[in-house]
Amino acid sequence: MVQPVVRFQVRMQDRQAHLFSLTLTVSQPAADQVVSLPVWIPGSYLVREFSRNLQRLRAHQGARPVAVRQLDKCTWQLRCAAEEALELEYEIYAFDNSVRSAWLDSDRGFFNGTSLFLKVHGQEQFRHELDLLGDDELAHWQVATGLSPKKVDKRGFGTYRADDYDELVDAPVELGAFWSRSFVACGVSHRLVVAGAAPSFEGRRLLADVQKICETEIRFWHGAKSGTRLTSKPAHRNYVFLLNAVDAGYGGLEHRNSTALICSRKDLPRAGRRGSRASATSGGAAPVEQDTGYGTLLGLISHEYFHTWNVKRLRPAEFARYHYAHENYTQLLWFFEGFTSYYDDLLLRRCGLIDDAGYLALLAKTINQVRQTPGRQLQSVAQASLDAWVKYYRPDENTPNATVSYYAKGSLVALCLDLTLRQEGKTNLDEVMRLLWRRCAGGPMSEDDLHGALTELSGRSFASELKRWVHGTTELPLKTLLQAQGIAVGEESAPLAQRLGLRLTDDSGIRVKSVLRGSAAERAGFASGDEWLAVEVGNTKSASQWRLSGLDDLALYAGDSARVGALIARDRRILKLTLSLPGSGATWRLSVSEPAQAAGWLAFGIVTP
Repeated sequence: MVQPVVRFQVRMQDRQAHLFSLTLTVSQPAADQVVSLPVWIPGSYLVREFSRNLQRLRAHQGARPVAVRQLDKCTWQLRCAAEEALELEYEIYAFDNSVRSAWLDSDRGFFNGTSLFLKVHGQEQFRHELDLLGDDELAHWQVATGLSPKKVDKRGFGTYRADDYDELVDAPVELGAFWSRSFVACGVSHRLVVAGAAPSFEGRRLLADVQKICETEIRFWHGAKSGTRLTSKPAHRNYVFLLNAVDAGYGGLEHRNSTALICSRKDLPRAGRRGSRASATSGGAAPVEQDTGYGTLLGLISHEYFHTWNVKRLRPAEFARYHYAHENYTQLLWFFEGFTSYYDDLLLRRCGLIDDAGYLALLAKTINQVRQTPGRQLQSVAQASLDAWVKYYRPDENTPNATVSYYAKGSLVALCLDLTLRQEGKTNLDEVMRLLWRRCAGGPMSEDDLHGALTELSGRSFASELKRWVHGTTELPLKTLLQAQGIAVGEESAPLAQRLGLRLTDDSGIRVKSVLRGSAAERAGFASGDEWLAVEVGNTKSASQWRLSGLDDLALYAGDSARVGALIARDRRILKLTLSLPGSGATWRLSVSEPAQAAGWLAFGIVTP
């Protein structure tokens, strides 16, 4: 018996109205067939209600109309006969210029399958095909996707295939007149696509740097012991980077053999602009300048590519099968996002794209971010993982006081485990990750699997560390471990906003975004939304008031006063708060103190067992 095929046809129906037109053909439907559209996209843990963009859903079998009944916000039932070909037609409004949904205008198209493709209940495991239709108006457009082509033209329009629904919706599609080049890393074909770049874009540099990242990460996972030889096959046969350059933006979303990325146009490498090119301290490569957006972009690319192994294949046991109609909970995002965040910059260092100083500056930034988050004393990273659906993706003014980032603190848990293992001398976290890959066969894993790998390679239990660092709110032993690894931990004066306990918006003036728990600003009575207008200095009889254009003006006007009046605007009222000025606060600064000790961790190239 020939297996049924679920087929989608996609047209750019009206680019000015931002409408995709879809036809879904089900060759052998069930009686009263049910279909639904996902409410979320794997990798971004928030219910986004993609069905709000679906319109004009209708169905027929041959010339006979089929009644459509909506069952809930994202599910429909078709009053159809069984085994007779069923055709559905509908439109998707696409005007979300992010990596998570869909976009269509006169210059560019993009979509994730979770935003466009209805799931045919009972036929999720059947083969799916996608027909992408072009027309004469799109003669200059191309297609880029990680889906396998079945029959396509030289521009990429035509038919693609997927083994099942999961594979279909896990391959975003880029459409338009984009820049595209290819390279091979460790025998794996890669394509780099950049949409929206300025004329100054230097593609060759980005291509070379991305290739270096890919080669380093493939060898990390597949155990190259010498030269270019791998000890196991890479997890993927091909890979596509889809990078959308916009005026202001940043982010990425991982997929099985591709990633969707967004960056600010000015962060792309530009012809004639190389920045600092000082030699790497333990290798011959020239690192990128770390205070530029380009270094941040490379870190993003490194992060999303590492996910090819760590979350797309090695994944939480709870994600063995995705449930698209509701939240999918796990306590392991600290591992899958946090450990990926640990390795994204570390592997940039190891492949020579940043030097020791650049890497340690990035690490110090993460450490300071966590230390400046009061919520770390309230919420564990395991709980933060479970709460992602209601907290991480819905930040508000109280977020830093009530939560901790499973990305940032999770990366520091990885750091602590790695340095502990290295100092005990039997193994390191690199080996633990590779053992997990082999033990779980590149598939679902649990925290018990991680603990088992740690125990097997180290010769002792790490239950106490996992309890304190992952499931508790105990401060991580960062300073002790870093110093033992040959890293000096210095301190420097913290920015004034941090010392006061304020987080400000990016708007002009001084507008309060958050007030940190237990801070001088909280004791004075500052609140989110306040606009700090002026400062009053001196006693009642001789007080003077000064307009503030920025927070740095406070030191100019306050002088050596220990207490000032803060004139703020709140709900159109002018209020005066009494603010006691805090003493100096400190942030961490990291540097190499013992090069030989640090080199074993930060060394150029991959150290393999």
